Formats: sequence, structure tokens, C-alpha cells
Amino acid sequence: MEPGNQTSMSEFLLLGFSQDSEHQPILFGLFLSMFVVTVLGNLLIILAISSDSHLHIPMYFFLSNLSFADIAFTSTTIPKMLVNIQTQSKSISYAGCITQMYFFMFFGGMDTCLLTVMAYDRFVAICHPLYYPVIMNPHFCVLLVVVSWFISLTYSLIQSLLMLRLSFCTKWVISQFYCELAQALTLACSDTLINYILLYTVIGILGIVPFSGIFFSYIRIVSSILRIPSADGKYKAFSTCASHLSVVSLFYVTGLGVYLSSDASSWRGMIASVMYTMVTPMLNPFIYSLRNRDIKRALQKVIGRTFCVQ
Repeated sequence: MEPGNQTSMSEFLLLGFSQDSEHQPILFGLFLSMFVVTVLGNLLIILAISSDSHLHIPMYFFLSNLSFADIAFTSTTIPKMLVNIQTQSKSISYAGCITQMYFFMFFGGMDTCLLTVMAYDRFVAICHPLYYPVIMNPHFCVLLVVVSWFISLTYSLIQSLLMLRLSFCTKWVISQFYCELAQALTLACSDTLINYILLYTVIGILGIVPFSGIFFSYIRIVSSILRIPSADGKYKAFSTCASHLSVVSLFYVTGLGVYLSSDASSWRGMIASVMYTMVTPMLNPFIYSLRNRDIKRALQKVIGRTFCVQ
């Protein structure tokens, strides 16, 4: 295809997983189950928080937004993958690929921003408890979420628009089950310097900077907890942070596995992608609900009301 002639470029091919027809039903059942669990689990978290007035505090406000972002994040990739497995097709339209990239970057960036905001919330709650109601007031909490949405929206929109200016060569094969930005850039015939500059700049801003902020927050949190005289007080303080720290660790380890994988088409790269796009959003509701009595109680109320209505 001649450079600049994007009109003849109609679709990409997503190689995805095994092309053996015997494995397709197993993969379809596995990923469909994971998708259903992810959506239901995060939806229950949102319903539990919204229906219980005792959970209308900053920590759970941020958690409900994280659950929504996780539902949307998985919905950008898994449904299309399930359709491709079921129809035994590997194709995705050019417009569909760009759209998938946009929402993948948008909600992935939202996860990063919200995890950082939640770390800041725990930092203020434990290190400055007397000022917590003043600092984390409702208006400021809403502002933090709005800023998170704006940052993610701006980056994903700019990167998607920059993708539209590229022309692609005759090879339109992406060795993943979704349209990954880094792999799509390698298929371009035109100059991708601006795209790569933006990509690595944002990896620094939305990756290194938030991680450094979370790391600094937990250093201060641990230091404050260790100064608490009673063992019971230390346990309560640690328990409020354990769930968030588990989610942060899972998110960043799997995310680094995707972006640092030398060969994304290998099984190691594919497993890292599955962990990042499917397993992490699926486990988040379990991590938060299993270690949190308030969430457990609210979930029991929601489930109880559901059965009573039936």
C-alpha cells in the first residue's frame, strides 16, 4: 500500500490465541466466564456502595469509580475477542481497531489515576487523620475523579488522532487478541516519531509518576502505622491499606509484564496481557470484599434484597 493511502486499509488481523479448532470452545468458555465474573463482581461493588449510606465516604467513592473503570476496561477487548473465537475470524475493522485503542488507553489510564488517588486518600486518612474531613471533602473528591477522567481522555484522544494520520504497509497483523498500540505502530509505513514520543512520555507520566506517588505515600503510611502504640490500632490501619496495596501490586506487575515483554506474541507475553486485561479487573472485587467487613455487609444486603424481590 502506498504511504498516505489509508482508504484501502480496511482491517487488521488479531492473531490471538491458539488457532486449533479443538481449543476454541475451551478458550471461549474460559474467557466468557471471566468476563461475566468481572462485570457482575464490579457491578455488585458499585450497587453495594451506592445503596449503603455508611459507605458514602471518599474511600468507597473512589472504589466505585474504579469498579466502573474495570467493567469498561474489560468490555473494550473481551467481547470482540469472544466474537472472533466464536466466528473463527481474526479480523477487526480499521475503525474498530482505532476505537478499541482509544477506550483501552482511556480506561487503562483511569485505573492508574484512580489507584493513585486512592493511595493519596489512605495517606491523608492515616498520616493526617485530624485534617482528613477537611482535605478530603466531597468537592475535592469529585475534582480528583474529574481530573483523572480529563487526563485519561486527553491522552487517549490525542494518541488516537495521531494514529489516524499514519499509513500502514501490507502487513496488518497484530500478534495479540486486541489492538495494542505499540504493535500497531510497528506496522506503520509513515513516520511514527511523534507517536512514540507521546507514548513514552505518557508511560512516564501515567506510569512512573503515579507509582512514585503511591510508593512515597506507603512509606509515610507505614512509618505512621509503626508509631501507633496499640497492636489493635496497627492491625486496623494496615487492614485499610492491604486491599489497595494488593490491587496496586497486581496492576503494576501485570502492566509491566505487558509493556516490557520482549515478544508479545509469545505465550509469556500473551499470559501477561491476559493477566493485565482480564485477571486483574476480575480479582479486584474479591480483594476488596474479602478483606473489608463494610463491603461484605453491604453486599449481603444487596444480595438479600435481590432474593427477597424474587
